[in-house]
This record gives sequence, C-alpha cells and structure tokens, in this order.
Amino acid sequence: MSNSQFCNKNKQPISPACPVEANTQSHFSDEATPVVTTPGLTPILKVPVVLAERTIQVVLEADIPLDPAATEIKRVTKNVFLEQVKLVPVRFARIDDTDFFRVTRAKLFVSGFIRKDIEYASNACNGALLDRIADLPFSGFAELLEGDFLTFPIIGISENSKALFLNEKNDLTPRLDKYFFQNLVKYNEQPYGELIGANFYELDFSPTHVSPEGEFSSLREKIVMDLTVKVLQVQQMQVAATGITPAFPEGTVGY
Repeated sequence: MSNSQFCNKNKQPISPACPVEANTQSHFSDEATPVVTTPGLTPILKVPVVLAERTIQVVLEADIPLDPAATEIKRVTKNVFLEQVKLVPVRFARIDDTDFFRVTRAKLFVSGFIRKDIEYASNACNGALLDRIADLPFSGFAELLEGDFLTFPIIGISENSKALFLNEKNDLTPRLDKYFFQNLVKYNEQPYGELIGANFYELDFSPTHVSPEGEFSSLREKIVMDLTVKVLQVQQMQVAATGITPAFPEGTVGY
C-alpha cells in the first residue's frame, strides 16, 4: 500500500475523492514601522460629514400572485434597495455676513423597493420547491427639524444683479439697449444618502381561507420596515491633529 492511500476496517485502500493541489506558504517576518510625529497641526480637511442618521418606518401592504398555486410557504427572505435619498431645505440661518446659509429644517425624500424572495411548495407529493421574486415599491418623505441634525447642511445662494442707464442726450429716458449684468454662481456639495440597515416585521397569509392541503394563488403581505439611513454632505473642517511621517531605516543611503 502506498503512503498516499488510507485503509478502512476491511483493509481496503481508500483514495481521496477529489484531490487538489495545495502550496505551503512561507512565513514572512514583520515589524512596526517607526514614525516621526508632528504635533499641533490644524489642517483643513474636506471630508464627508454626517448631517443626520434617521430610522424611518415604512408600512406596506400588497397582494403577490403565485403561479403555480401554493399549498405552503416555506421561507421568505427580504432585501431593501434605495433609489433616492434627497434632502430639500425649507428653513435657513445665515452664516455671519456671508451668502452661505445653514439649513435648519428640511424634507428628506426616500424611495426604493423591498425585494422579496418567496419559496413555497405546490400540491405535488414530491414536487420541487417553487420560487417567486417580487419587488414592492415605496416612496415618501420625513420631516427633519433643527434638533434632528447632527451637523447642519450648508448651502450657498447664487445671485443676479442688473444695472440700467439713462439716455446720455436728455437724461429723461432710459436706454433699453444698454445693461450691466453680474451673475454670482455658487456650486454646492449635494447632500446624499447611505443605506445603514433595515428591520422587517411581516405578516404573510392567503386572503382566502384554505384547507391544510388546499391551494392558494395569492399571498397577502403586511410589512413594517424600520429603515435606517445616513445623510451626508462633503464639507470643509479644521481639526486639531498630529502629523505622522514614516521613518524608514536609512542603512547606507544618505551617508
């Protein structure tokens, strides 16, 4: 018997069913890289800032057709997909004497769909499990008040101005062919959403009463979903920081 074979109780050689090639990995040594610190820095960073993190309750009811008909629901899995998270400001507070404003109240529009995967059995004695995928759309908004913001969104207002002129000859009538224009345009960072999680509470049942072996071709869904989203905006922030610079061993370089 070769060394690559095994024996059972009857002394019959047993070979591996699905042999594969494997390589033994070498061990590499590692150590912490020394660093040089520079304390007392106050850099200005442009980073995503969390404006709000909210849990929104979505309530849905739907009838999902089943074809072929079902006799028993085996398993239901769910996922949520967001198609829109948009912040619409409605109240503002001016930042000092600038043309920039903090948003102190807003509507948060959220839309998307719940994707349900329903596994069920038919009336066949030895039938395979059937699968039905359904997308349940939802759309709505939440009210964000001043106390709901972790950091206020910032928005800059664009402005237009126009100057008119008198007629140079009589100073009594305006010139309709001469204007001075100024356009001040501010481009703002768009607040955006991030999906954090969803908690589903669900009741599924046939809308018509059926016997234990009876068939039903429709499934009624009553779903309560607690949807947690994060709203962010890229802003400039000045922070207190310590600079970190790696210090590599020099060896003979530099000598």
